[in-house]
Amino acid sequence: MTFNPLSYAMLKAVTRCLWSNPVAGRRMMSHHISPNLSGRVAIVTASTDGIGLAAAEALGQRGAHVVVSSRRQANVDKAVSLLRSRNIKVIGTTCNVGKAEDRDKLISMTIEQCGGVDILVSNAAVNPFFGNILESTEEVWDKILGVNVKASFLLTKQVVPHMEKRGGGSVVIVSSVAGYQPVQGLGPYSVSKTALLGLTRALAPDLTHSNIRINCVAPGIIKICGKMSVLEEFLKQTSIKRLGQPEDIGGVIAFLCSYEASYITGETITVTGGMNCRL
Repeated sequence: MTFNPLSYAMLKAVTRCLWSNPVAGRRMMSHHISPNLSGRVAIVTASTDGIGLAAAEALGQRGAHVVVSSRRQANVDKAVSLLRSRNIKVIGTTCNVGKAEDRDKLISMTIEQCGGVDILVSNAAVNPFFGNILESTEEVWDKILGVNVKASFLLTKQVVPHMEKRGGGSVVIVSSVAGYQPVQGLGPYSVSKTALLGLTRALAPDLTHSNIRINCVAPGIIKICGKMSVLEEFLKQTSIKRLGQPEDIGGVIAFLCSYEASYITGETITVTGGMNCRL
């Protein structure tokens, strides 16, 4: 092993600094023991069931004022009622993130009724196609990339000025294990989820200048719906021999929005029960 006197000098200086100022090493964490999001406003798209609803609840339980959305008013009303029954501050609206006017409405309503935006969880996604990827049409690609990728970018871009007014914020994009391991029959969808990994890393350096962190969560196989006989096949690929629950993802999202994650940006956290995830 080659001795590097410069590296040794730097290490010695850092060590001396930490010993002489132990607070520097602890970052005064005693004042931030719990991930308290009180006073924060969080927009969560596609948040009336599944992962989105679990994320909204996790953020709300930590004190955030949550804004939920879905394409159908009945679903919004049901989610708002459920969250309020659990003592969570929440409002909701219909929103198709693929439509500019709906994105505008979501942001403007949040500003008007909540006073600002601190957190964005981009969870909305569609998949109108299943089959051989070579049989997918231009319309399929436009739909999937428009909602799953473009809308995530445009929503992030829209909330940046509002986050800047409040001193910064946090964005979490929901990708999928399919972004690492394309699922047969879900080619275009898998590609869109891979794109979100790159979008997160591409946005991180520029958002940092505004004190905004952006991270990504890639869930594995989550038990939301579907035949157990099919889902159980995926258990063979996991180390933890159970299907994931929406709450498993919601908790990670809430963590990424908290003070405890203040030194994390541009990263993707895979929540897969131990499935192998490598690009």
